[in-house]
Amino acid sequence: MSTDRIADSTRMDAVTLHVRDLDATTSYYRDGIGLDVLDDAPALGPEAAAAAADPRAATVALGRGGRPLVVLRHEPDLPPAPAGQAGLFHTALLFDDAAGLAGSVAGLAGLAPGTFVGSADHLVSQAFYFTDPEGNGVELYVDRPRDTWRWDGGRVAMDTRHLDPRAFLDEHLAPEHLAPEPRSPGRRPATGSGAGVGHVHLQVGDVAVAREFYVGVLGFAETARVPGALFVSAGGYHHHLAMNTWNSRGAGPRAASLGLGQVSITVPAPDDVAALADRLAHAGLTGRHDGASLRFDDPWGTLVEVRAAA
Repeated sequence: MSTDRIADSTRMDAVTLHVRDLDATTSYYRDGIGLDVLDDAPALGPEAAAAAADPRAATVALGRGGRPLVVLRHEPDLPPAPAGQAGLFHTALLFDDAAGLAGSVAGLAGLAPGTFVGSADHLVSQAFYFTDPEGNGVELYVDRPRDTWRWDGGRVAMDTRHLDPRAFLDEHLAPEHLAPEPRSPGRRPATGSGAGVGHVHLQVGDVAVAREFYVGVLGFAETARVPGALFVSAGGYHHHLAMNTWNSRGAGPRAASLGLGQVSITVPAPDDVAALADRLAHAGLTGRHDGASLRFDDPWGTLVEVRAAA
């Protein structure tokens, strides 16, 4: 096991969001995207446990196959995030197949059509972009086969090309769902496709500082760079994390606000957590390691939790 690189089988895990309207936001991810509300999600970690112990707070975990992908924590007393603050650009949910992606895109088209903000063919993936009721960015995407990705050394070719939403739905959505009607709460998209958190895209104050932390300390590999943005991954994926300054150049530490609460990462084994704790300590950074999970802040105060796979 390398002590300076994060393990190849590292994956992203649940993203925690602090929200003001828990019911409306839950409906968006449940009735629009088609995630399940999870009654028992032990992988949520200490943040959920703290929320459960606080009678003023409520937490809803949503996911697929019993695995939490988005955790909503009710924080009505927090202010909205100031413009230009570091934090979440979008949570990217990766679908197992194009039919599953099409079902969720159609579900949001029925429930909340005004939240759609665009679509793109990125060469490595096909993606649709939305903004949830609290202003949090959401990407729904499917990967193209890995053997079609083009690499030049350690850099993967990505682009932003036109993707026609209507044509995508016509090709991949079941005929009875081609013209979704306005969706009422409780009506779910007709899709059983698996999904996971494919990547998380963050807003940061400085790309060079982000590289020093996420590549130099955490041990991700840089896979692409475009003006104002950096993409990093483990194990040859196109990217597990991205950091940009498009709306947040020069941002300092985050203030407590609605929006991003925590980014979660899963590594294969406890030894991988311990190795990461050692890298943080060597860099003079503070982490909270309780034996099961390691929690630390990035340079802008975004909370990151790393846990070993169950």
